[in-house]
Amino acid sequence: MSDPVSSRGAADGASAPEQKKGWLRRLFGGGSAPAEAAPQEAASAPEPTPDLAPEADAAPVEAVSGGPVPDVAVSEEPAAPERVPEGPSIGMEDQVPAAPVAVQEKKSWFQRLKDGLSRSSSRLSSGISDLFTKRKLDDEALEQLEELLITADLGVSTASKLTQALAKSRFGKDVTAEEVRLALAEEAARLLAPVAQPLILDKTRKPHVILVVGVNGAGKTTTIGKMARQFREQGLSVTLAAGDTFRAAAVEQLKVWGDRTGCPVIARETGADAAGLAYDALQESMARQDDVLMIDTAGRLHNKGALMEELRKIRRVIQKLDPTAPHTTLLVLDATVGQNAHQQVDVFKEMVDVTGLVMTKLDGTAKGGVVVALAERFALPVHFIGVGETAEDLQPFAAEDFARSLMGLS
Repeated sequence: MSDPVSSRGAADGASAPEQKKGWLRRLFGGGSAPAEAAPQEAASAPEPTPDLAPEADAAPVEAVSGGPVPDVAVSEEPAAPERVPEGPSIGMEDQVPAAPVAVQEKKSWFQRLKDGLSRSSSRLSSGISDLFTKRKLDDEALEQLEELLITADLGVSTASKLTQALAKSRFGKDVTAEEVRLALAEEAARLLAPVAQPLILDKTRKPHVILVVGVNGAGKTTTIGKMARQFREQGLSVTLAAGDTFRAAAVEQLKVWGDRTGCPVIARETGADAAGLAYDALQESMARQDDVLMIDTAGRLHNKGALMEELRKIRRVIQKLDPTAPHTTLLVLDATVGQNAHQQVDVFKEMVDVTGLVMTKLDGTAKGGVVVALAERFALPVHFIGVGETAEDLQPFAAEDFARSLMGLS
């Protein structure tokens, strides 16, 4: 198709060298090319196009002055290729796959459990590997293995049972570290199976009352918040009672969890009577016909008689409204305390009739073996274990998953 623009392009092509040269001279102040040339040609075009962009820059340059300079060879090259770097060489659709890289794939519970127990499992796994490198399972090997299990907080009784079970099937045989880990995991899972019980709510109780107890720093308030979220996801109505009236921070923390989960929080001023608060909370929860009431309590050392007695008072007071309450009493244990957890279970069980355990902070210790020791000694249900900060990191206890993760197995 013939038009003014295309015919002009042909003409420009024939005279391009001379015009380019004149343009350089005008740029640096040399030569006598008429200044009107560029404006005239720009005006002759009916509309601007990308091909004419280099020439359109000529007009504003007329104001530049300077001394004459020699012509440079590179000035003869067309300016159009210089525009290529201005745009991305890859289309927008090619950039889309980069987005999923920033999103981390959600880990399964078993993987989070294995990661959380890595400090405990690496200690055991490396110790077993050091002991069993092309070696027969003899008395000396069994004794060294038992010592290793004891140092991993499995306790004397549990360590003895595990090694005896191993010796029964493999004594005198060549064994590998992998075979030993598999055998120990199998026996540990057998010991844990009776206590791996989910928390079952009595739906005939409105509400089912859960009293949460434990020493300072065990993670009671956080555990309540995480459990409340899980109950809410199951469609249950939940009320939280801020019974730790000694710490204003504990009340605020529980209120935050209440806001996150949509649970009403019953609280009083700092220093208020915890038993009276528990009574009021149960009365309100019964009036609403809630499914669950969770009562937080102040952290207390298990060797402080007066504070422990207060827990008994809470039980007595709420039983005036419901003689069967609390229907569940959870003892929250910090796994980092290791063998000291035995003492805590002893005292709390005597004072408030603990019905189940929650083990927290397993991701921050190499003492994860204490769970097996507690199961073997007390036979109390282990309802939940925690291996992290998020609500998803508190999950029902599964014996086989825990045993395999503890031994570093997939």
